[in-house]
Amino acid sequence: MLQPDRIALLKNMESMDPDNLVIKLCIDGTRAEFEGKINQARTLYLQAWAAAQNDYEACVAAHYVARYQESPEEMLRWNQEALNRANTVGDKRVEEFYPSLYLNIGHSYELLGNQDEATRYYDLAAELGVVHQRLSY
Repeated sequence: MLQPDRIALLKNMESMDPDNLVIKLCIDGTRAEFEGKINQARTLYLQAWAAAQNDYEACVAAHYVARYQESPEEMLRWNQEALNRANTVGDKRVEEFYPSLYLNIGHSYELLGNQDEATRYYDLAAELGVVHQRLSY
């Protein structure tokens, strides 16, 4: 069963320009991730970050880079970077990203033991129609 965040990733990818290098790298990274090739996925996401030329591309890349950080602090930093870039873009291209961004930031805060901030971000996602479901890991 796909986790809600992975479902959001797939939905977001459907509306992205597949000819954009950053998008291509993230799609390839997600494909590698689904195949269990985590190191390859991580490398592709970092390549996407390095290739980003504007806030939109940086938002997309940071969103994916955050997935495989070694500490909750770094995960939060990358998730916050993605949110900051989305806020800077400020147009319809990033509207569908917000629920996933909020869920990821909430999860980061949850891992850091900050339930109040986690709940705040989960509530933001819920306001956009995506309810956080606690999964057994």
